[in-house]
Amino acid sequence: MTTRTLAALSLFAAAANLGAAPSVYPTGVTRYDTATAYNSYVIFSGQDKNTHLIDMNGNEVHRWNAEGFPPVLLDPALTGGRRGHVLVQLASTVGTSNEGNGLRNQAIGELDWNSKVVWQWGAAGGAQDAYAAPVEGKASSQVPGGSAKQHHDWRRLPNGNTLVLANLVHPLAGFAAPQVLDDVIYEVTPGGDLVWKWLASDHLNEFGFRPESLKLVKNGASPRGKAAPFDYLHVNNMSVLGPNRWFDAGDQRFNPENILIDSREANFIVIIDKQTGKVVWSLGPDYPAQVRGPRVLPRPVDQIIGLHDAHVIEPGLPGAGNILVFDNQGEAGYPRVSVGVQPRSRVLEIDPVTKQIVWEYTGGDSNGPDWGFYSSFISSARRLPNGNTLIDEGTFGRIFQVTSKGDIAWEYISPYFAPTPVAGAGKPVLSNWLYRAQPVPYNWVPEGTPRSEKAVTPPEPGKFRVATN
Repeated sequence: MTTRTLAALSLFAAAANLGAAPSVYPTGVTRYDTATAYNSYVIFSGQDKNTHLIDMNGNEVHRWNAEGFPPVLLDPALTGGRRGHVLVQLASTVGTSNEGNGLRNQAIGELDWNSKVVWQWGAAGGAQDAYAAPVEGKASSQVPGGSAKQHHDWRRLPNGNTLVLANLVHPLAGFAAPQVLDDVIYEVTPGGDLVWKWLASDHLNEFGFRPESLKLVKNGASPRGKAAPFDYLHVNNMSVLGPNRWFDAGDQRFNPENILIDSREANFIVIIDKQTGKVVWSLGPDYPAQVRGPRVLPRPVDQIIGLHDAHVIEPGLPGAGNILVFDNQGEAGYPRVSVGVQPRSRVLEIDPVTKQIVWEYTGGDSNGPDWGFYSSFISSARRLPNGNTLIDEGTFGRIFQVTSKGDIAWEYISPYFAPTPVAGAGKPVLSNWLYRAQPVPYNWVPEGTPRSEKAVTPPEPGKFRVATN
């Protein structure tokens, strides 16, 4: 049996098992082809509220005693050469539901390898900076509303400041809802001061809405009732463009300091000019419908729905300068659009200048059905140095690598289950879902950190059995 056939069977079995929600299925590493996989650690926050670093055999090699939304790796160049520092949440209020925002997030901060807080911002004790003069006890007078409310993303900048994507609840003129859940970006200094702010609602007319769509936006209401703020955009990603070939060629829209965000509810990706705050590049919110059947590449971007993790591929990686995005194909938009009776997700690589799809991954690329790969919310995709792509099929806690041809080179199912607040469930449900997974270079961790690289060959799905007593 060929590697590709085994990969297809593994994908089909995992999708069938997880999608059908049986009571028993494998966790940990279920496949590892050492000939085609790219070797690294992987970091993610589990439903146990801890942040885990695993090796290629799924061994937990390190744990931070906090979760991140998401955990963010800090380049040692930004931490005085110290390895293993992450940005995480430090404090949150207790709630029975998770609506995908940061309203319960009270404080955020930076942990070192030993989970010691070296910087924090929010309600849990002000702001302090471990790399400059200590400022213990300084009041966080510039924390809006007294709590961080960070959600979905954040980034440490070369100047030492931190970009924070956060929520702001307020009434908005022209909206039917009494209050909206707005998206705001703060630039925070190491001492906790705000030096830059960008508010999504200030740029509502720059996102590309048609007049009839904008009317739907303003007349919308929260599905949770009148008391809940209306999450009209639900921005779930924020990244800094960084060095890229488009700016090097003279395109000022791609200034390395500019910021890219995407909106799950409105199906768009935009680039924000850091100096002016204006939107200088956009994709969506309207697209041509997807054409079923044989796919031709490159081709213009077709219908994206409920996207996550849009970002520019870094220099030195295959596809550098293109945008990689997890296209959930859930249900979103003004008006609402849906994938139909066979839900399926895909990962898209997009040339931002021509706005064409130049590479994509679907379940069909691993010889399974398209609907064998699907996560209607959360999830992520990251390009690896050998051309593989690390994908988090978040709904089912599944992380896997695919080659450029769609072969599955590595696969892992999170074993971290816990009663989890899920919007609309009305009560916590047992789940192992993962918001985002990120590759971690071996040289990011302190020297001596263990790792294992032993091949894992899965059994044929039709012969896999649980042993009887």
